[in-house]
Amino acid sequence: MSAADLARLQFAATTGIHWLFVILTMGLVPLVAIMHTRAAFTREPAKRAVRERMTRFWGQLYVINYAVGIVTGLVMEFQFGLSWSGLSKFAGNVFGAPLALETLIAFFAESTFLGMWIFGWGRLRSGVHVTLIWLVALTAYASGYWIMIANGFMQHPVGYEVRDGAAYLTDFGALLTNSSALVALFHITLAALTTGGAFVAGISAWHFLKGTKETELFRGSLRLGLWVAMVTSFFVVIVGEMQRPVIERTQPMKHAVLENSGVAELQAQLVKEHGPGDYVPWQDTMRISMDVMTLIGNTVSTITLIAVVLLWKDRLMRWRWASWVLVAMIPFPFVASAGGWVVREVGRQPWLVYGELTVEDALSQVGTAALAVSCAVFIAIFLALAVTNWALMTRFARRGPEATQLGTVEPLPDDEKQPLAVI
Repeated sequence: MSAADLARLQFAATTGIHWLFVILTMGLVPLVAIMHTRAAFTREPAKRAVRERMTRFWGQLYVINYAVGIVTGLVMEFQFGLSWSGLSKFAGNVFGAPLALETLIAFFAESTFLGMWIFGWGRLRSGVHVTLIWLVALTAYASGYWIMIANGFMQHPVGYEVRDGAAYLTDFGALLTNSSALVALFHITLAALTTGGAFVAGISAWHFLKGTKETELFRGSLRLGLWVAMVTSFFVVIVGEMQRPVIERTQPMKHAVLENSGVAELQAQLVKEHGPGDYVPWQDTMRISMDVMTLIGNTVSTITLIAVVLLWKDRLMRWRWASWVLVAMIPFPFVASAGGWVVREVGRQPWLVYGELTVEDALSQVGTAALAVSCAVFIAIFLALAVTNWALMTRFARRGPEATQLGTVEPLPDDEKQPLAVI
């Protein structure tokens, strides 16, 4: 493999694995926030206790995924300097700020709010405690916004001018409202919520299959997960189609490959505009990824719709096969979202910044042997972290609320509870 192939493989593998953490984090935290809010505003003591246990159970799974996932995120931006110094030199003046803001929000604001929420059980007033988990959710999506702004510039560069071979920002508003970023962010948000809903519904169904005693807890979780997954999986397909006009306008070759029409004509046109080269991305890879993503999206939407109807008629828990289908559905959204990223990233090849900077020009002057070693090490570490994450989550998910350690502190007397100052 060439140096460019190794660098691309390394970034694709590490980004793809990291994305599996991110999409569950973004999808699960709003559900945990809803659970906590319902618990806080429930007056009946018995029902409130059930909803608090529900919050703590799903909150613990969220914390595990976040804690391990943030480790994988630490190395992502370092790869710009390690393998793609040409990208930093050309576009660093433009997307350096969004990347810096994403880092500040994810590693400082979001982590701080989450830490306060974790250690606030029994120590903070209910309203303050609930506000913290909503702030965690807000900062998670704010972090996603800034990373999509940076990625959107690579997909469709706007608000800049090139001076002495480097891009300089000229219109910050254009950068922040880039259609290639905003529509994709909306699509990702819905995909994440579908993932979180399917995750909650699948684990809840598994506990019913095993004859759980926490029937009220998991019935409430199942209902919430199914409704969220059903609604968002329906709209994720619609918003996905909304991206086609944006792609056709900003990346005509990607659109031509997906539509399987006009590829040869566009290749000839791009050769005239940018010089000799192969401007056609991997067609089979893109089409297969698109087909998989579309098929899974429609499948999840259908399954969750049927499950909601069965739940409404009080038949879902009586038919074990239906519960097994929900359990088997857990990985579907992860596979679909990975396919979506393949289409988005592979489709703009051979450009790293579309129309301005190619992959070959962005590559750092690093030897093939060094890249091979770093590629093998990074992929091995990321795979180990992914296995560790899912092993921990599987263990605690199977053990149920009884094994939940989050929030198991002795509450302080009411007169000793204070707001944020106690942390």
